[in-house]
Amino acid sequence: MTSERREPALNAPEREMLEGWLDYHRRTLALKCEGLSDEQLRTASVPPSELTLMGLVRHMAEVERAWFRKVLTGDDPGPVYCSEADEDGDFHVTDADTWQEAHTTWQAEIEAARRTAAGLGLDELSRGRSRFTEEPFSLRWIYTHMIEEYARHNGHADLLRERIDGATGD
Repeated sequence: MTSERREPALNAPEREMLEGWLDYHRRTLALKCEGLSDEQLRTASVPPSELTLMGLVRHMAEVERAWFRKVLTGDDPGPVYCSEADEDGDFHVTDADTWQEAHTTWQAEIEAARRTAAGLGLDELSRGRSRFTEEPFSLRWIYTHMIEEYARHNGHADLLRERIDGATGD
């Protein structure tokens, strides 16, 4: 599987720009994982951290699910990997966990996010509310937050990938 990544448009309307940057960062994470074995993707390569590339992908599946389904629409299908017993279950990969499953789940959540957001305007307010202010979020805010979330974790992915096989690049 080869991930194609295009630079976001340089002069586009706001929504196209936001969606372009979000897709760019989604593809960046996929590229950081490309060409590695399941074992490498499960490797916590920066001790003492337990962070892995597969864990990042699983985490982003949870994040996509939470922001676009639970917060934006109020649909709460529950977490995929996390539980009351293990709130960080997305990051806790085992030898039984596979890239195929993690990637498929992540891509399904991305597609669900795209479908959910497609019919809404950027000023549309979420059903879910901020735990700090009790205010709803605009779709614009959610897009911006998702770009930030991916960008931060793509920095982690850079370090993990370089430590695994020396590969660098954006």
